[in-house]
Amino acid sequence: MSGERKPLSSYWSPRYWPVWLGMGLLRLICLLPHRMALSFGRLLGRLAHRVGGSRRAVVRRNIELCFPDLSPQQRDALAFEHFLALGMTVIEMGLGRWASDRHLNSITKLTGIEHVRNALESGKGVILLSAHFTTLEIMGRVLAQNMPPFDAVFRRNRSEFMTELQRTGRERSAESTIEKRDIKKMVRSLRAKRSVWYAPDQSYNRKGSEVIRFFGVPAMHTTATSTLARLGDAAVVPFFPRRLKDSTYELRLLPAFDNFPSDDPVADTKRYVELLEEHVRTCPEQYFWVHRKFKDLPDGHPDYYADLDALK
Repeated sequence: MSGERKPLSSYWSPRYWPVWLGMGLLRLICLLPHRMALSFGRLLGRLAHRVGGSRRAVVRRNIELCFPDLSPQQRDALAFEHFLALGMTVIEMGLGRWASDRHLNSITKLTGIEHVRNALESGKGVILLSAHFTTLEIMGRVLAQNMPPFDAVFRRNRSEFMTELQRTGRERSAESTIEKRDIKKMVRSLRAKRSVWYAPDQSYNRKGSEVIRFFGVPAMHTTATSTLARLGDAAVVPFFPRRLKDSTYELRLLPAFDNFPSDDPVADTKRYVELLEEHVRTCPEQYFWVHRKFKDLPDGHPDYYADLDALK
């Protein structure tokens, strides 16, 4: 499924020069002290918030749906904080690619790594179950320093060049990458008693998905985690990252799910969604609200993104 890959050095035609220029600037910013580097990210987030009307509307709608008890002013403030977090994500992706192990360890508190080690020592593969938080890429490097090599699932971009940039960046953490539709490769990896980093929280509209409420709102969720755990004979260890107010990070790995998978994939998926909601509440600005979480619902459900103009 992955196709033949090309080295980054093959993408040197003029149409790629703006991206290379951006990568060069990002590399220079990543040489700065950590807090100063993140301040550039916040500036980038402010700019994106100012000019990104369509994306701003999606973020505002998602927050409106998930946090109806907030006032309009509070929801707008949370949306603004989310854009700051998105800007810092760009810097953190650079740090995940170029920062030293020593630096990343010095700014991260890691807890619960014994849950992965215990599962591997028991002879099982491990699904490292997470979700799309803005700090995920930088935390992959920290995870890689503290456990045996693992594989990471990625989503293919429309641009072949951007896909390769994403994959090579993620491969600074993971030993190999697996395209998200390649279930067979994930299962082979798990059966080989390896770990697979998997974030199945974004919208799905295909076989193997069910409508499960997220913050009380209907959303499409894949039930594939149960299938992977069963076919791969794998333990499921949730892990969630969080950026703290002092610009350091916390990475928590939780105990492996017990009695998982059950004979009810929907109930299994609800366990994950409930845990995800719990973590989102601890750092709501850091969840990936810019994604249309509530799209692709079956007939009979509302189109939550049909009237976004007033939110731009």
